[in-house]
Amino acid sequence: MIEQLSNSQMLSAHLGTIVGSEYVTIANGMIAVAPADTAQTAAVLRFANDNRLSVSPVGGGTKKGWGNPVNSKIALHTHRMNALLEHTWQDMTCTVQAGCTWSSMRKALARHGQFVALDPLWPDRGTVGGVMATNDSGALRLKYGGLRDLIIGMTVVLADGTVARTGGKVVKNVAGYDLHKLMIGAFGTLGLATEITFRLHSLSVSSQSFTIVSPMVEPLGCFLLQLLDSHLGAQSIQLRTVGDSFGLDIQLGALPEVIKGQSALLLEMSQRVKLSVEKASIEVWSNRDFFFADANGFTIKATMLPSDIARFTAIIHNLGGSAVTQATGMMTAFLPGGKEETILKLRQEFASSGGSLVVLQQPANADVDLWGLPPNSFPLMQKIKQQFDPNRILNPGRFLGGI
Repeated sequence: MIEQLSNSQMLSAHLGTIVGSEYVTIANGMIAVAPADTAQTAAVLRFANDNRLSVSPVGGGTKKGWGNPVNSKIALHTHRMNALLEHTWQDMTCTVQAGCTWSSMRKALARHGQFVALDPLWPDRGTVGGVMATNDSGALRLKYGGLRDLIIGMTVVLADGTVARTGGKVVKNVAGYDLHKLMIGAFGTLGLATEITFRLHSLSVSSQSFTIVSPMVEPLGCFLLQLLDSHLGAQSIQLRTVGDSFGLDIQLGALPEVIKGQSALLLEMSQRVKLSVEKASIEVWSNRDFFFADANGFTIKATMLPSDIARFTAIIHNLGGSAVTQATGMMTAFLPGGKEETILKLRQEFASSGGSLVVLQQPANADVDLWGLPPNSFPLMQKIKQQFDPNRILNPGRFLGGI
């Protein structure tokens, strides 16, 4: 072990020999380092692990405030690893580096009429690695599933610098499948993914969004369940607050003639229950982005059964908040500040209904436990952390239970 490594200048000089001195900077006692590839990333982590230096991976920084705060010695930036390495459009797969922004990947894949069927927050700034680490997803999850359904392989650098490759580059290859499942949503506490292989889907030839607005949420909640149980081929459905009212959004994506038939079916179903359908702009699907704009309130992520969506939407509305909930039962909501006790009561209510509540953002003067009580599987999670990162250098304490 190198002696007296508390000196930031000494540390940065050594890291500069790995990635190039121009890619190492020091600010407020933290060293920012930007490796160019998997090999350099492995060398950085190996050095950090040998010298017990904590490391926080940084992508676009869009979700930097999610999870418990971490005061790491090294900030490992991924922006130099930003390429689409391989697009095997015939097999409908691609491999992309973790520092590539989601929108850049989307544009490159669209040239062959394909995409990774996920709609994360802030795609222009959010990186592939950050989306994976936080397990972000949007309303497209209804039709295509989440990241665990879309990722088929991964290159991961473990805490000691070991490079592990899991899965493969074809959809049917499931070798090492569970390893990359562990990385998804682990907030960078188990390893750092440098390359990710996705299964792809064809872009819809055309799409159309519709909204049903009602002053009462119960009819919309019932209609949402009817849609899920119908032959309507919706790719996205969400229930949201709209001022003093509520809105149910439905997006159809298919060939124009198919959308025409599906639109007619949607109109017929809504008329039976006396609800009025109107065409909507595509902007309704990015409404949850705005819940993070006000730093004086609480932004939460909650899960629930689809049958509970209307009830919990009404609860958030009655508390003076706003919410968007996907038909799969994943809610993003905003509540004004000064409601710490309310957040704790809400968490209990979600838990009693089989759901959960995580605080993604809270006011600076608030002190609510972001994750809540650890689940029954927590002892197993601790053992996995110990196995993958025995020296606790990777984002120590950021995940639930201080993992």
